[in-house]
Amino acid sequence: MSSARSAAAGIARGLGLALVAASLALHPAFAAGTGTPLSGPGRPMSSVVAVAATTEKPVSAILLRRARFGQEEASPDARRIADWILDSGDNRGTPFAIVDKVDSKVFVFDAKGRLRGASSALVGLAPGDDSVPGIGNRKMSTIRPEERTTPAGRFVASLERSLHGDEILWVDYDAAVALHQVILIPNEHRLERLASPVPQERRITYGCINVPVKFFKDVVRPLFRGTSGIVYVLPETRSSHSVFGSYDVQKDATVQKDPRAAGKAGSP
Repeated sequence: MSSARSAAAGIARGLGLALVAASLALHPAFAAGTGTPLSGPGRPMSSVVAVAATTEKPVSAILLRRARFGQEEASPDARRIADWILDSGDNRGTPFAIVDKVDSKVFVFDAKGRLRGASSALVGLAPGDDSVPGIGNRKMSTIRPEERTTPAGRFVASLERSLHGDEILWVDYDAAVALHQVILIPNEHRLERLASPVPQERRITYGCINVPVKFFKDVVRPLFRGTSGIVYVLPETRSSHSVFGSYDVQKDATVQKDPRAAGKAGSP
């Protein structure tokens, strides 16, 4: 009788292990070869069943990766792009900055999407999202007012030295566009413009992004020193989706929770 009970127990254990193995084999992450082993040194096999049973979370429990603006005011477009950057991992684990030309404002984040500082900024005098071809090789005196644009796009940026020896964050090297400390030019009243609450009054530069000296030294320089990062310049004549290939994180999450909302979502 005892041998029969032992045999039955062995069969039960075998079936239990087979069921666990089957559940792991059927899990999408393991089927794709991207799953992390659920058992191993320091992790008892008894925990495998619990993890396997809770791996598939209900859609309502989806955890969205969001940029953290804190109490800082930001436009809906800036918030959407910041969330997309974090959700998609487009910043590739590096610090990043968002330049909102419409609001003439700069937001600087660490690699994990935590806002490290925001400031008003001076941007290109003329509206537009493209630089004139070859403008980076022209003398400033030859650049017409309508050509003084800050180009929109995604730029890999790094700290360098200008021809005058000043530290700058290169944004678009070919177009000679950089993010740097405010440069004082006679009759342009740039310090007063930076302090103005009216975004349109901060449209004055030849294309570069000017920020307060303290902001550059205390926020931009420490985050980008010794590493490259990404600068996202938001468009003003086109959609962010067309420029970055971005998506609306909140809208996609709503569709996942309720597929019936897909027809109402519209295009980004």
